[in-house]
Amino acid sequence: MNLLAIDTSNQVLGVAILKDEQIIGEVVTNIAKNHSVRLMPAIDQLMNEVSLTPEQLDKIVVAKGPGSYTGVRIGISTAKSLAWALDIPITGISSLEVLAYQGRFFEGIICPFFDARRGMVFTGFYEWQENDLVSVYEEKNISMEEVLAKLAEEKRRVLFLSPDISVYQDAIEAALGNLAIIPEGPYHIARPGFLGLAGLRKSAEPTHTLTPNYLRLAEAEANWLKAQKENEKNG
Repeated sequence: MNLLAIDTSNQVLGVAILKDEQIIGEVVTNIAKNHSVRLMPAIDQLMNEVSLTPEQLDKIVVAKGPGSYTGVRIGISTAKSLAWALDIPITGISSLEVLAYQGRFFEGIICPFFDARRGMVFTGFYEWQENDLVSVYEEKNISMEEVLAKLAEEKRRVLFLSPDISVYQDAIEAALGNLAIIPEGPYHIARPGFLGLAGLRKSAEPTHTLTPNYLRLAEAEANWLKAQKENEKNG
């Protein structure tokens, strides 16, 4: 099986091609540039380098968020367009789950997170059980204070993974002490190859109904809904 993995859900742009379970090519950049302009050229470059044509692809896997509202939409719309045009299956994977793959050999709780501003984060807890990455606490948009309080109650070692680790590192260490494991910088960047591996084990979804996993509404949409409710309340 030839699989194309696409991740533009955060600042990192990642594209990978897997042949069965082997990663045969990856393109990863961690710079603040427009994903919409750079994604298709990155896909074309990688496919040329591994000598594959679009018609040879068997499946597409895409990171479906949470993360950047615009970035998630770019990745999903591109992946869905390719899947539809090539008539091949598509699978969406949580961006947090992909990041948690960086802790493949860690024995304990894995806490991937993305900063959602104002003390809030997108997060969920994972754990490797035998050869499967299992969710042990559902993904939420939640305050980091609540996250750390819950993890402190567990009294277990916790691996923290996040491109935004510097925002919360002091708070994490103060709350958990030696139970908090914070690795070096490269471990905090999700790899598209791991996205592909996660997608190999997941069922395909209907192309047209695959939707982003924002975990919260965009601020403009949330404000609009709030205004609508106020209008209804005031008659």
